[in-house]
Amino acid sequence: MPPRLQLTSVTIGAPAPRELAEFYARLLSTEVAATEPAAPGEPPGAGWAQLRTTGDHGTVTLNFEYEAHYERPVWPSEQGRQQTMEHLDIWVQDLTEAVAWAVECGAELVSHQPQDDVRVLLDPAGHPFCLFR
Repeated sequence: MPPRLQLTSVTIGAPAPRELAEFYARLLSTEVAATEPAAPGEPPGAGWAQLRTTGDHGTVTLNFEYEAHYERPVWPSEQGRQQTMEHLDIWVQDLTEAVAWAVECGAELVSHQPQDDVRVLLDPAGHPFCLFR
């Protein structure tokens, strides 16, 4: 019999993790639950942060961790460039309203949109995320 395993969170690497956590907290109307400052020798924007969202689709925990050699991904992907390693899918009730809110929070709407009922945006660190109905 296999051991009991339970997925608890997703960790996102970033050059300024506490700043990125603040972006997602605002976007998702929640609060940053925990933070740690930069370790000795790291730049001031380093450190770690965590937030939790709870809604109709359950609870999701996002951790944001400092990546010393972070390279902004390219969307859509291009040969020889930093690839997207993951992205967040965020359900929304009103796609137009949600896109406007995300942009107001600091996201960037990308020009390449592969589906009519999904919008791809970039967070301030360049990670793509999708808003969908």
